[in-house]
Amino acid sequence: MRLYRKYFAIHLKSEMQYRVSFFTTIIGQFLVSFSVFLGIHFMYQRFSNVKGYSYQDSLLCFSVVLLAFSMAEMFVRGFDSFAGMLANGEFDRILVRPRNEIAQVLCAKIALSRIGRIVQAVVTFAYVVATSKIQWNAANILTIVLMVFGGTVLFSAMFIIYAALCFFTTQSLEFMNVFTDGAREYGKYPFDIYGKRVLQICTFLVPYALVQYYPFLYLTGRSDNAALIFAPLAGLLFLLPAFGLWKIGVRHFKSTGS
Repeated sequence: MRLYRKYFAIHLKSEMQYRVSFFTTIIGQFLVSFSVFLGIHFMYQRFSNVKGYSYQDSLLCFSVVLLAFSMAEMFVRGFDSFAGMLANGEFDRILVRPRNEIAQVLCAKIALSRIGRIVQAVVTFAYVVATSKIQWNAANILTIVLMVFGGTVLFSAMFIIYAALCFFTTQSLEFMNVFTDGAREYGKYPFDIYGKRVLQICTFLVPYALVQYYPFLYLTGRSDNAALIFAPLAGLLFLLPAFGLWKIGVRHFKSTGS
């Protein structure tokens, strides 16, 4: 953790060398996610509900998934750009340093500009709190906290898997964006609107529904099963196959020779 704090300070200092560019990028990130919000807004201007879900319901899903994804992308960005580290020989240097390679990749890149998306998610969530009929008691607050935490861990695990596959392909696999950026996009609505098959995939294969849809049911009063509060903790279990694949990839790795 001490090493990560030092790297964080270095990245922050680096960004502050070009402050106008940094804050402009933050604004740009905010506007990109704001355009997604506008898409939801205009659709509900045309339709009163989507499969029985209200405007506030969709904004709740949107804000939680966007916040979780942005947190993961900010702090685990090193794995998202790992293919470049393999190609330029940077990973060779990482392996000869007396620190865990996962910690070094994690610290290699911190995308502070994602603050713009985080602000968008927080503002949207604040609107949901002010306008929805959800009673914000201790159980519901805990549910939201676990949804964001579990979602962040789950997206982080997907970035680790994305990086681990690069050991075998030597370059990034664009289809993995379906499970990262794609999940961020279709996570702006409850997952069951996409049909039974998609919900099953998002429950048993890549458990996005466990950090969004099922706790959402409890949060909005559609289910009184209190066990759904802890469903997002499944994101922690998804770290096991992610780290397992990473370890296999490291054993498979051969130096670039550069």
